Amino acid sequence: MSAQLHFDREHTDDLAAFVAAGPSPYHVVANVAERLERAGFTRLGETDAWDGEPGGRYVVRGGAIIAWYVPEGAPPETPFRIVGAHTDSPNLRVKPRPDSGAYGWRQVAVEIYGGPLLNSWLDRDLGLSGRLVLRDGGTRLLAVDRPLLRVPQLAIHLDRNVGDKGLVLDRQRHMQPVWGLGAVDEGGLIRFAAEEAGVEASDVVGWDLMTHDVQPPAYLGRDREFLAAARLDDQLSVHAATAALAAVAGSSGLTHVPVLAAFDHEENGSESDTGAGGPLLGRVLERSVFVRGGSHEDRARAFAGSVCVSADTGHAVHPNYAERHDPTHRPMPSGGPILKVNVNQRYATDGVGRGLFAAACDRAGVPLQEFVSNNAMPCGTTIGPITAARYGITTVDVGVPILSMHSARELCGADDPFLLANALKAFLEG
Repeated sequence: MSAQLHFDREHTDDLAAFVAAGPSPYHVVANVAERLERAGFTRLGETDAWDGEPGGRYVVRGGAIIAWYVPEGAPPETPFRIVGAHTDSPNLRVKPRPDSGAYGWRQVAVEIYGGPLLNSWLDRDLGLSGRLVLRDGGTRLLAVDRPLLRVPQLAIHLDRNVGDKGLVLDRQRHMQPVWGLGAVDEGGLIRFAAEEAGVEASDVVGWDLMTHDVQPPAYLGRDREFLAAARLDDQLSVHAATAALAAVAGSSGLTHVPVLAAFDHEENGSESDTGAGGPLLGRVLERSVFVRGGSHEDRARAFAGSVCVSADTGHAVHPNYAERHDPTHRPMPSGGPILKVNVNQRYATDGVGRGLFAAACDRAGVPLQEFVSNNAMPCGTTIGPITAARYGITTVDVGVPILSMHSARELCGADDPFLLANALKAFLEG
C-alpha cells in the first residue's frame, strides 16, 4: 500500500465533527456551505442574475446544495463531473400538531421518515433539530443537542412474548416519544423550540423539525478500527465529496466543471423540489452553460460528455447474516469504496461507468470492492438511476460499506472515509 493510503485519522476526526454538527439536512447544508466558502466559493441566489466568470459557486435550496467550480477559460460546452449524495437520513419527524400525551405523560407526535430500523430508536436519548420558518419569510436553524426526548420500550415483564416472537412495533402507537409530565400543553413544543432558537413563538409560522440521537460519534474496536455514528448514510459521502471539491477547485488543467450535488429526500424517493428527481440540478447546470454564452446545443454537448458518481453508503458483509449476501461479493470495512451493480438498474453502474471510477481509484491508489445483491433479496436503490434517466448522463453508483444501515447509529471502517474522499478527488480531477 502506498504511503498516501495510510489511515488519515485527521480526516475521520473531521467526519465525526461534521456528523455531530449535522443533526438535520438543513444543518448539513449549512456546514457544507461554510466549508466551501472557506475554499473560496460564493453563494448565488436562484432569483439573482448570474455571470459566467470562473470560480466556485453554490446554490442552497432547503436541505439541498449544488456547488460547482468553473475553470478559467472553460467554454460553454465543457462537460461536468458530478458527485451526487444526499443530506437526509431516516428518523422521527414532528407532526403539524406536535403536542400530545396520555395518563400524565407529555409526548411529541412524530411521523416516521424514510425507512428507519425502528427498534434502534428505542430507549435512546434524543435531541430536536431542524428549522423554524418565521413570519417575515426567514428561517432559523434549531439544534437542541441534549437529551430531551425518549421512545421508551415496554418492559419484558409486560410483554413475555418478546423473547420468543421478537419485538413487534406499531408505527403509530409505539413510536411517540415522551418529553415531560403533566397535561397536554398545546403549543408547548413550538414555544420551547422558539425559545431555544432565540425567536418569539408568535413569529413562528411553520417548522420542519425532527429527532436525532445525541450520542456523539466514536471510534470502536480493539484497535479503534471502526467509526460508530448516526447518519453515516449519507453524510459520510457528503463530507467526502465536499472535501474532494474543495481540493480540486483552482486546480490547473481541469477540462470539465467539477460539481457537488447533495440532495434532500433520497430516503423517501427523491420526488421533491430538493430531491434528485426534481429540477434543481438540471437548472443549475443549464444556467452555468448559458451564462457562459452557451446555446441549447452547447448544453446538449456538455451533458453528453458529463459523468456522475452517485455516492451513497452500501452494505458490508454482516458476520451474523452472511447468507443474506451474494456469496462472491462480500465487501469488508476499510477495504476501500464499493462499486454497486444491479443489472435491473436499481443501481446505474454499467461497464463504462465502472471503467471510469476504477481508473479514478487507480490514479488515487485506492482499492476498490464490488457489491451486488443476493438474487433472492430485493435490491435497494439510490439517486444514481434517477440522475442517469433524467439527464442522460453516464452514472456509476459507489459508496462505503457499512453495517446497521438505517439504524439510529451506523458503523463503518475508520479508513474508508479517507479512501472515498481520495477516490472522489481523483474522479473530479479527471
